[in-house]
Parts: sequence; C-alpha cells; structure tokens
Amino acid sequence: MIKYISTRDPGEPQSFTDVLLSGMAPDGGLYIPDQWPEFDRKLIGHLQGLSYAEIAMQVIRPFIGTIDDETLQKIITQTYSSANFGHSAIAPLTQVGPNAWILELFHGPTLSFKDYAMQLLGRLFDHVLERRGRRVTIVGATSGDTGSAAIEACRGCKNIDIFIMHPQGRTSEVQRRQMTTVIAPNVHNIAIEGTFDDCQHIVKSLFADIQLRDELSLSAVNSINWARIMAQTVYYFTAALALGAPDRPVSFTVPTGNFGNVYAAYAARRMGLPVHKLCIATNRNDILARFFETGAMKTEKVVPSLSPSMDIQVSSNFERYLCELMDHDHGSLRKIMESFRRNKKFALSPELMQKARRDFTAGRCSDLDTMAMMESCRRETGILIDPHTAVAMRCAAETIAADPAVPMVILACAHPAKFPQAVGEAVGFKLPSEPRLAEIMKKPERFTTLPADIKAVKNFIQNEVSG
Repeated sequence: MIKYISTRDPGEPQSFTDVLLSGMAPDGGLYIPDQWPEFDRKLIGHLQGLSYAEIAMQVIRPFIGTIDDETLQKIITQTYSSANFGHSAIAPLTQVGPNAWILELFHGPTLSFKDYAMQLLGRLFDHVLERRGRRVTIVGATSGDTGSAAIEACRGCKNIDIFIMHPQGRTSEVQRRQMTTVIAPNVHNIAIEGTFDDCQHIVKSLFADIQLRDELSLSAVNSINWARIMAQTVYYFTAALALGAPDRPVSFTVPTGNFGNVYAAYAARRMGLPVHKLCIATNRNDILARFFETGAMKTEKVVPSLSPSMDIQVSSNFERYLCELMDHDHGSLRKIMESFRRNKKFALSPELMQKARRDFTAGRCSDLDTMAMMESCRRETGILIDPHTAVAMRCAAETIAADPAVPMVILACAHPAKFPQAVGEAVGFKLPSEPRLAEIMKKPERFTTLPADIKAVKNFIQNEVSG
C-alpha cells in the first residue's frame, strides 16, 4: 500500500486519509507518495475506450488504500458525471492546429480546471469526516480559481468550515464574485490587502502553528493537499489515451504559477504515461522560466497581469519536484527551503539543473503577446480562449515547431467568460453572456477585508469558528 512522507523529513509514513485531512506536513513540508504506482504499456492500453470516470478509478485507486473500492467507485462516478460537468467527455480535446490540441478543463461547476480535483476532494472529505465523526476548518489561498472551486465543493458540507483568502483587487471581478456571492454559514471569504504570495504565506504560517492546527483541526484544499495532485493526473491520462498513448508519446504545455498542475503531469509521467515534453508556461511573473534558464530561483515583485491566476512568485508545489530531483535528500531540501524563506532565493548545481531541464522546458509570454494570441486563435480557428490559455499557446509554439510529429496538448484551464474584459478587448467584440456567470453579477457579495497580517487572520478565524 502506498504511504505518504513529508518532503522535509520522511518520518513516520502516513495513510491517504490522514494526509487528506491534514493537508500539510507538521514540519512545513508537503506530502508525496513513498512510491509511484507503475502503469506499463499493457495496463495503459487497457484504459483505451473507457469513460473519464472509469479511467479515474484506475488511476486514482493505487493512491488510496483506506477507502474500499465500492465506495471509491461511487464517489468517483458521482464526481465525474455529465450532470456535474457540462460535457459528456468531461475533459474534451479540441484541435487547434495540425498537431496541436486544447484540453478543455472548464466544464465544471465554476468553469475552471480546479473543479476536476476539488469536486472529488469535497466528496472525499465528506466521506472521511462522516465516518470519523470529525469536523475540520479548511484554510486556503487563491490567486483566482481555487477559491471558488473549493467553496463550491464545500458549501454544503456539514462537517467543514472553510476560509478562503484572495488578494484584494488582484482577481477578475467574475473570479471574486464566484467566491463572495456564496452566502452559506460555513463559508468565509477574506480579502487580503496584499498579493497572492502574502495570502499563501499566511496559510503556511497558520499550518506551522501546531497549537492552532490542533485547536481548529486545520486542513487544506490548495494544491499543497496531495489529493489535489492525485486527481489532476487523470486528465493527462485521458488526453494522452485519446491521442494514441501508449503507442505514441504526447507533450503538454501547462500555464502555471503554483506548479501544482504541471507537477501532476510530471506525476503521470512517473507513473508510466508516455509524456514527451512538459512545457511550463509563465506570464510576466516568470520566476519559473528564469529558474530553468539560470538555475537560480529568485523572487521579484509580483506584477499584475492579464492572467492573474499566474501572478505568483513562490510556487509551493515546486518543493515536491525538488524532493524528487534531489533523490529524496530531505535534509538538503529542508536547508534549501529554509534559505529560500529567509533570503528569497536559492540556486542548484549544474548537475541538478541538467536533470531538471530534461524534465521540463519553460517559456514566458507578455501581456501584449497574450492579447495577440487570443486574437489570432479566434481569427484562425473561431475558438475563444482565456488569457491563461493564450499564455500556454504562445509558449507551446516553439516546442511544436521542434517536435512536429508529437501531439501537443495545451491546457485550457479557465473559460474565456471568466475574463470578459481582456478577451473582448483582444477579439474586438463583447463576449456572449455565459448563463452560469450572469446570475452572480446581480447577487450581493460578502467578504471581510484584512491586512496581510498573520495575527489578524488567525484572530478572525478563531472568532468565527468559536462563534
């Protein structure tokens, strides 16, 4: 059975349900599996022709040893139904070039790729908490889409209080309203006077407070929670299978800020999926692109962009990849992460960077090029894409040109209707109304504005839970 260890100290391996509920390791590290399930060509071939839910069951089951197959199958089937996701294929592919496809990950309840993991996560939480007779307090940070997906997944859970922080004024209006118009007694929105990195720092600090973790039974739904990564590996399998895997490899370009989504692609590759190239697409906040160019991870000031979900300088999930890259040298990794926290930078050896560049390529896209890509995609294919997808398409172009025989899958992580102003300006007309979003523009909002201060947020959460 697969167990889970911290990136910073292997310690006592944990079960899946313990990792699900705790979210983050007590030592400040992130949980990773102590071994990868192995999918050989024959096993991957047997997945051909199965539905999304059926593939999800086969891909996810090895990671979960504490929920029986019948219950897990029921949870997965409920999650990945056409009633819950607005497309019979759940995550369909659309061809946009001779050997390029868009993977549409915006058919969930909040029109974001976060739904594909969060809808499963909410049901897993419900099952485990009910069985254990427990209640948890979920604390999360969002740069745009995680918050609304988490709130949608947890709004009806009787054993969960959920607190989501977003950077004030740094999400789109649609993204904000998807969170703040949900009026439920267990849902609490906090607008932080700062950046997403400030929000993320507060979350990590709260989890590092062992007394608070125990007092409130803190848990996480950000991609620091391993279950999020696990669920996201599924659509890499479904896309690759649709394009000929295991008989031919497939490349992916992933717009990323926090590194969770592209790390899920890396995980799928480690499991045996024939992934050729993994391209990391960044916007003007290009810390990841700079890292793969120079070997140095160094934070700079976060600059607002047209793709706000990627306006990040501290990519939390990168720690998981570093642990793999460093062959689980937990002590050295712990020193690197502590140095990064203090000095806002670290560098890797040329030998490690040589390995890293075999695993990933990385590119960047300016706002000007983002606008141009949204316009050209609409003009050449008739397809509307959001700014994050445009960043990925721009960064994918070089890889496509270098490997024209290998299918390239570009992840479309959000519906264009979530960014009507930017998309409309790029294509030259007002976007048609999206019924699922029109209603929230009329609803009242509820949120609390707080400074980027750990103590202020801690006091607020304690008061709300005790109240």
